[in-house]
Parts: sequence; structure tokens; C-alpha cells
Amino acid sequence: MLTLALPRRLVSFEGMGRRSAAVAERNVAALKTAYWLVMLGGLLEPVLYLFSIGVGVGALIGEIPLPSGRVVSYAEFVAPAMLASSAMSGALSETTFNFFGKMKFMRLYEGMLATPVRPIEIALGELAWAMARGGIYSAAFLVIMVAMDLTTPARALVSFPATMLVGFAFGALGMTISTLIRGWQDFDMIGAGQFALFLFSGTFVPATAYPEVLRWVVEVTPLYRAVDLIRGISLGSVGVTQLVDVLYLLAMLAVCLVVAGRRMERLLCK
Repeated sequence: MLTLALPRRLVSFEGMGRRSAAVAERNVAALKTAYWLVMLGGLLEPVLYLFSIGVGVGALIGEIPLPSGRVVSYAEFVAPAMLASSAMSGALSETTFNFFGKMKFMRLYEGMLATPVRPIEIALGELAWAMARGGIYSAAFLVIMVAMDLTTPARALVSFPATMLVGFAFGALGMTISTLIRGWQDFDMIGAGQFALFLFSGTFVPATAYPEVLRWVVEVTPLYRAVDLIRGISLGSVGVTQLVDVLYLLAMLAVCLVVAGRRMERLLCK
């Protein structure tokens, strides 16, 4: 009996990728009409910031010099930062509030663990779903940037995988945070931290505008590295700094995925 059962068991396991995809497919099947309104709000927010600050305030500021000495319009400077912030926000929305609710209160993942799905595969599946949402945001925003002549179509195509990397990194960070927080009250701290990153990551002014000590603090934050990466691609000023940005985000993704997977295993497999 053992020799007959073993091949069937081996065939029934389709691998980590397929099981992770099944977790993401579950989110697609559970979509509700109201959820699309939430996604629309997440897309409109950075677009409104772009028009109000990038275009509106930009008309008062005019042009802004980059650290390299190149001068660009304020809208060109702000738009890539809005794109990076949108990728961060979309990823964090899925992997903090929604992920925490499924894990702590809906107990959804406990049922999944009764199947061959493992905690790390749940994390990868939820991250893939967060990236599907983030990809929609990024693609739509890049179309707007090209239409407004804030970047070229070729640079927009290169920027898209960069925004996906940003989303993956922040999605993994969000899942790690969700396994560490104690309750819904802690989301106030997450929101405050996210807003602080949004304001002080070279989003609206170059990091060189800050005092020297604060500048170094700003430049080690994850959103600054994301903004620097996408801004460099969007403005066509790619260099060694952008390679540092990519390595930073990849390291953040890898570390946070490992921590999130282990924390989930500890919380769900007691």
C-alpha cells in the first residue's frame, strides 16, 4: 500500500509556486464590489497630490536643481516620488490591515494550513496579490506621467519593474510588521510612520536641502531609496546610486520575507 500511495502523494504536490498562486487566487475569488472603490481611492490619492503639489505648487516654484546640477521642472521632480509612494501605499495596505485581519481575527490562514500550504507560501501568495494591486496603481500612474510629458514611454517601461520591486520590498515589510503588532491600535503608529516617510524621503525637496545630520537619516530610509531609484530612471539619470537602491530593496525584501515566514510559522503552527 505504501508504494502505491507514495506516487499519488508526490503527484498531488504541485510545488511552492502553485500553492502560493492558490493563495493569491483566493483573494481574486473573494473580491467584492466595494473593494474596487478602495482600489480607486488608492490610485486617485497620488494623482491628486501630483496635480495639487507637482503642478499647482510647481507653478510657484518653477524649476528645481538636482544634486547632479541638472535642472528639471517641479512636476518632473515630484511625479516619480508620487509613483514610489503609491507603490509603497498599495503594498502596505494589503499586507498590514488586510493581512492582520485575516491572520488574527478571521483565522483564515489556520484553515489554509490544514492543506499542504505552508506559512511561507501563504506569505508569498499574499505578497503576489499585493503586487497585483500595486501593479495596477503603477501602470495607471505611469500612463498619466507619459501623457503629461513628465517622462518618456521608454523610461516608463523601465520604471514599471522598478515600482514592482518597491512594492515587493514594502509588502514584505508590511507582513513582517503585521506579525509583530498586538492589535488594531498599533495601526495608528503604522500610519504615522508611513506618513512621515511620505513627507521626509526626498519626496518634495532634495535630500540635500536638509541639514547634514538629517540628510543621512533621510537617505537610509526605504522610501528614499525607492524614490531615488524611480526618479533616476524617470529622469534618465541612472548611475551607481540606483544600483545601491536596487541592492537595498532586494536585501529588505529577502530579510523581511524570512522574518515574516518564521513569525507566521510560530504564530499559526503552535
